[in-house]
Amino acid sequence: MVTMLSLYSFNTRLRLGGSIFSCTFASTAQRFVVGDRKPSCTSLQNLVIRRSITSEISAANKHDFTATYLINSCGLSPEDAISLSSKVELQSPHGADSVLALLSSHGLSATQISKLVRSRPALLLADPENTLLPKLEFFSSLGVSREDLGRILSFNPHLLSRSLENQIIPSYTFLRSLISRENVIAVLKRQSWIFLENHSKKVVPNIGLLRELGMPQSCIALLLAHNTQVLMYKHEQFDALVGEVKEMGFDPKKSTFVTAMRALCGKSSRSIWNRNREIYKRSWGWSEDDVVSAFRKNPQCMILSEKKIMQVMDFLVNKMGWSSRLIATCPVALCFSLEKRIIPRCSVVKVLLMEGLVDEDLSLAYVLLPAENKFLERFVTRYIDQVPQLSSVYDGKLDIKDVRLCH
Repeated sequence: MVTMLSLYSFNTRLRLGGSIFSCTFASTAQRFVVGDRKPSCTSLQNLVIRRSITSEISAANKHDFTATYLINSCGLSPEDAISLSSKVELQSPHGADSVLALLSSHGLSATQISKLVRSRPALLLADPENTLLPKLEFFSSLGVSREDLGRILSFNPHLLSRSLENQIIPSYTFLRSLISRENVIAVLKRQSWIFLENHSKKVVPNIGLLRELGMPQSCIALLLAHNTQVLMYKHEQFDALVGEVKEMGFDPKKSTFVTAMRALCGKSSRSIWNRNREIYKRSWGWSEDDVVSAFRKNPQCMILSEKKIMQVMDFLVNKMGWSSRLIATCPVALCFSLEKRIIPRCSVVKVLLMEGLVDEDLSLAYVLLPAENKFLERFVTRYIDQVPQLSSVYDGKLDIKDVRLCH
């Protein structure tokens, strides 16, 4: 489609230019015959028109070549290629071919390269040897795998546009002074935009505020490594967020402060928080105090998916018989895996309850919080002689009703 449109445009310009050129040539010849040695004003205008048309044809050809290259070599759609051809102009395929070959040799797939070019087409004009290669080698030297590097650069191609010496390396040095190399790589994979930040404007003042509140380095490192985007907030907004979390009763010296900041940071997180509050209140009868109390004890319970909340609450309340508001006193239970922790443990306890071997008022925390070896000691090993099938129940190999038939 692009080629057809280009040929049509070219032929139209060519016909127009040819007709004007013919008329002008005839006019000039006539003046020569009658002895008019000086070009008239009309002939000068025609000369300007000819040059303008020639320039348009030349520019059109360059745009056509660029668009064709973007389609054939970079996998862009005709619409994207036409749009981008007005932003980047390729003189020949050689330089761009070298850029694509370099990216491919460092693990970027055709799809990732296409995404990168669509976002930053000017990279096709970059010097592959002196500009791009040092950056690719630097990221590889950190221990970033080829697969991860492809994902990082296709998501954030701006990393290849920034100065290695003035931006990328200083950002790495700054992060490395606060967290381990492994965590720096984790940040690069999750929140690479921090490598493009002017840290003195946001991150450094925000960390300074937390230190003034007495937040230990371990919590700051936790926030930086796992919730980097929070520290990239404008300082005024960050200050307001910190104040709100403090007012809700969180201690800056504890890791729950960090999780609470994440839960309340940004419109999308705030929306999830409000949605979950309504789920707990509307579907499970929690009061506002129950919600706030649960949030203080375990902020993670307010950023779970609706599906996760409903599944865990349904199992604990409707299948195990625990009070809904009792779960608000142990909200960490909502964060455990239903398949790997909650169902196996509760199935064992259910058998013991049916056999009258444990009290009915057994604490939810007593069942779900202990480490696995402690739970097995309390509820499986201790009663294995009375109920030999407990291990099979815990492993999911035997249903509860089958235990009753065997016992």
